[in-house]
Amino acid sequence: MPFWASIRVKILLAFFVVVAASFLVAATNLTGVVSNYLTSQRTREDTQAMENLAGIYGPMLQNGQEAALNNRLQSDAAGLDGRLMILDTDGKIQYDSFNTLCGQRTEIREAIRVLVGNDDAAYAMHKPGRETVATMTGEKDAEYLAYGAHELVGSWGTIGALVYVSRIQKMMDSVAQVQTQLNSVFVIIAVAALIPALFLSRVLTNPITDLSRTMRRMGEGDLSVRVPEKGSGELRQLAENYNTMAAQLEKMDQSRNQFVSNASHELKTPLATMKIMLETVIYQPEMPEELRAEFMQDMNHEIDRLTGIITDLLTLTKMDNRQDALKTEDVDMTALTEEILRLLRPVAERRRQTLESRVTPGIIMTGDRTKLNQILYNLIDNAMKYTQDGGTVRVTLDEAGENLIWRVKDNGIGIPKEDQEHIFDRFYRVDKARSRETGGTGLGLSIVRQLVKMHGGNISVASEPGQGSCFTVTLPRNGKGGAKA
Repeated sequence: MPFWASIRVKILLAFFVVVAASFLVAATNLTGVVSNYLTSQRTREDTQAMENLAGIYGPMLQNGQEAALNNRLQSDAAGLDGRLMILDTDGKIQYDSFNTLCGQRTEIREAIRVLVGNDDAAYAMHKPGRETVATMTGEKDAEYLAYGAHELVGSWGTIGALVYVSRIQKMMDSVAQVQTQLNSVFVIIAVAALIPALFLSRVLTNPITDLSRTMRRMGEGDLSVRVPEKGSGELRQLAENYNTMAAQLEKMDQSRNQFVSNASHELKTPLATMKIMLETVIYQPEMPEELRAEFMQDMNHEIDRLTGIITDLLTLTKMDNRQDALKTEDVDMTALTEEILRLLRPVAERRRQTLESRVTPGIIMTGDRTKLNQILYNLIDNAMKYTQDGGTVRVTLDEAGENLIWRVKDNGIGIPKEDQEHIFDRFYRVDKARSRETGGTGLGLSIVRQLVKMHGGNISVASEPGQGSCFTVTLPRNGKGGAKA
């Protein structure tokens, strides 16, 4: 990825945009305040000066004191550092402190407003160009000037107008200087802020860079890599959540690999057994019929076991892919439990086992009847398989608040402590030889756990080797989602 496209550059750019925008607003406002203050002050000073002079020049113009008026005009213009002109009522310049425009008609708008309009005074600042400024004020390389006009009043009314050409270039230079200084301050602040901004951007982007690097490695197949959990707030939470997700993915990948390995082994074993028996039958045509029939029965048994494994695998696959959604309805759990017990009692009798029960009447639950049936059926069938002939399997159904509780207890071979946390794993067997002899696929308890989870419940086991096992299933009676049947 190009450096300019990195999030670090974008953070720096955003930082400078915010700083620049904020400074621009502040600088514009400050410059405007300074400019308004200076121009307002200059306007008041020039207007006041014109008003005072107009009160003096009016009587002198009316009385025809030409020499005195001209001398006073020269003196006052020098004191104001500007240019003074006196116009008659026709707009013709009669007196000029520069003595260059006498006899000419003026085109100064402020003077025309006073002579023609109803204003007794007018004042404005202009940027007419350097040539005009040089002609009117005598300043070289100046761009700004101000025109002021005030009526001259005699005993019979307006007798003319006083025009004041004010040199304001220094004032405008002061405003520009303020703007330049503000720009310099901005450059200094920007450079001074660059170092902490670079540091902060690195602090902010390092966790994201680490995350991106880790994701790249994970995409290459290394699911064991983790992100350092540094800092605090959202970035630390992001790292923690990512590591949690990565751990789950790694566990799922290990589980998948183990599942594929176990499934391959479980499918390969009966196929290999059947191949041996089938080859024996083929290459021993003189085999006694009794032995041939026994081989055929064994192959039929292996085919049944293969069918069971494939069926259970399909069931688990559907649940993993959420294709086997719950179809909920109100289920009479008392009747469901008694029905399963009735179906399995003949099997228990053939094994000379005792199937006891204690079922609380009238328990109703919202759930998927077929899947609830499979949960209890698998648990009782599993208990009977691992209980010796003459043993006892006890099934109970109770209520506990908003939950119902199934317990399936046997006095069979039991489960070692170290194996209890794995018995719900797929294809896990405590005694592999015995499990295959009983026809188990190693998937029954995994299916039970998945079905219990789908109903929002949980399952646990308590067992001691040689003393039997007790599986406890807790289910909420109000169910958990699903499409109402």
